[in-house]
Amino acid sequence: MTPSPFHLHVPEAAIADLRERLTRTRLPDQAPGEPWTYGTDLAWMRELTAYWLHEFDWRAQEARLNASPMFNVPLAGIDLRYLHVQGVGPRPMPLLLSHGWPGSVFEFMELIPRLADPARFSGDPADAFTIVAPSLPGYGLSFAPGQPRFSVEQIAEVFATLMSETLGYRRFGTQGGDWGASISARLGLVHPEKTIGVHMNLLPLRRDAAALSGDDAAERQYGIDLKRWLSEETGYSTQQGTRPQTLANPGQNWLS
Repeated sequence: MTPSPFHLHVPEAAIADLRERLTRTRLPDQAPGEPWTYGTDLAWMRELTAYWLHEFDWRAQEARLNASPMFNVPLAGIDLRYLHVQGVGPRPMPLLLSHGWPGSVFEFMELIPRLADPARFSGDPADAFTIVAPSLPGYGLSFAPGQPRFSVEQIAEVFATLMSETLGYRRFGTQGGDWGASISARLGLVHPEKTIGVHMNLLPLRRDAAALSGDDAAERQYGIDLKRWLSEETGYSTQQGTRPQTLANPGQNWLS
């Protein structure tokens, strides 16, 4: 498939609707005890709501995103949107950047210019990268109601197709954190012939508190802390991993 340029413009009605719903937000009372013990602190939530209502400038951030070359390509039954920033140097290395959840390509906006044009930041042009940063299928710009859902393994295949077949990069590097780390690891595992290297800023390792019961005191304490963290701090992960539709937004998609 041939990519086409993509320009983001969220309808003003969608932004107005968001502001109206924020204005009508009905917050609960503050739970007893220390803040954050039973969930989000009420004062923090009030401050966040006020920020979205009175300070956040959607159009400024939209313009910031549109300042980078963005494209759309039909792949695997969806419209995949991605940034494609050409490197400035003698031989830029193709580099796939994969974001996580809840995240977007905005995670990379400060980083991309430094990777693509290192000479602008007193670096060596020989270290330049050509950046490809997709919105993960099912997230942000790569989502539309009714489209297929993708596992990490399936996203890795979509990205391999994007890099190799759509964009023509025989080999490329890949980097990611959170879900992006799992996607990057998967690419290195199943497509080693295409992958120059894999960089992750999160290690997708299995955490088993029961296995940490040896004689080492530090290891035992880590096992205790890990067990507490897994039982008290991962409710969102269990919800998203088992019943994600419960928390899904039922409203109209503003990209449609």
